[in-house]
Amino acid sequence: MKNQENQQKGEAAPVILGLLAFIVIIGIGLGGTWLAQGNDFFLYKVFAPKYEAVRRQTFEQTKSYNQGVVQELQKQYVDYAAAPNADVKDAIASVVLHQVADYPEDKLPDHLRNFVQKLRNERTTSGSDLK
Repeated sequence: MKNQENQQKGEAAPVILGLLAFIVIIGIGLGGTWLAQGNDFFLYKVFAPKYEAVRRQTFEQTKSYNQGVVQELQKQYVDYAAAPNADVKDAIASVVLHQVADYPEDKLPDHLRNFVQKLRNERTTSGSDLK
C-alpha cells in the first residue's frame, strides 16, 4: 500500500513541477510584456507633453501661422468697420480679442495693433460702467 502511495506521489511530482514551471514561464512572459509596454507608456506620458509644447512653439513661429493670424485679423478689421450696429461690432470684438489673447502684439502691423488696443480699451471702459 505504501509502495503504491509513493509511486503515485512520484508520478504526481513531475506533473505538478511542470505545471508550476509553465505558470512561472507564462507569468514572466506576461510580466515582461507588461513591463515593456508599460515603460513605453510611461515614457510617452512623460515626454509627449514636452514634445507637443516644442512642436506648438515651432508652429507659432512659422511665417504661415503669423501671416494667417494677420490675414484673419485684417478681415475682422474690415468686418468691424462695416458692421451695421453695435451688437455686431461687439461680437466681432469678442472674437478678435479671443484670437489675439495669447498672440504677441509686436508681431502685428501698426493698424491692427491699434485696432486691438482700441477694442481692449473699449472693453475695459465699458466693463467699468457695468459695476
